[in-house]
Amino acid sequence: MKAFVAGATGETGRRIVQELIARNIPVRALVRDTETAKAILPPEAELVVGDVLKPESLTAALGDSTVLLCATGAKPSLDPTGPYKVDFEGTKNLVDAAKAKGIEHFIIVSSLCTSQLFHPLNLFWLILVWKKQAEEYIQKSGLTYTIVRPGGLKNEDNTDPIVMQGADTLFDGSIPRQKVAQVCVESLFEPAARNKIVEIVAKPEATSKSFGELFANVA
Repeated sequence: MKAFVAGATGETGRRIVQELIARNIPVRALVRDTETAKAILPPEAELVVGDVLKPESLTAALGDSTVLLCATGAKPSLDPTGPYKVDFEGTKNLVDAAKAKGIEHFIIVSSLCTSQLFHPLNLFWLILVWKKQAEEYIQKSGLTYTIVRPGGLKNEDNTDPIVMQGADTLFDGSIPRQKVAQVCVESLFEPAARNKIVEIVAKPEATSKSFGELFANVA
């Protein structure tokens, strides 16, 4: 297995890279600036320059990767096309490149509530709408996928157990980015994670379960 990580220098992406390296999985990290990336990512990560908005850069960047983890996301800005370009077009470009390369498993970090049009987050240039469009493009692609929809993201880790449910069943709650990264990496190894949408939050009162149990409980 060799993992390709898009959005590798973001807050969630960098944790995915760390989790993969901790599992001794070789990583190709897609970055736009190698100097910036070197300061953020572990030295074991192989840095490849490219941009999800430049599809011609992705085929070479993927190289000999066999699985792909996408943690890209539009940053809050005044550009109303940001979420459309990054969350939809960028993901679409990655899916097309992954299909052409024969990628075995495509994992994407999406968001809770992507099916809720009137969610307040859609005031940020319809960000959830475009994430939902990206999810549907992946589902129709023929690729093996896992769509991970986390609740509100926290930079600080905690000991709260993970709660995992199926699509459109969790509507609030938060989760540390470290746990999101763990779910993404574990989904590579759990057959029950394939071709599923999983929604995740962390709750202090939840019962702790193995990743196998968590994925198996999602229809």
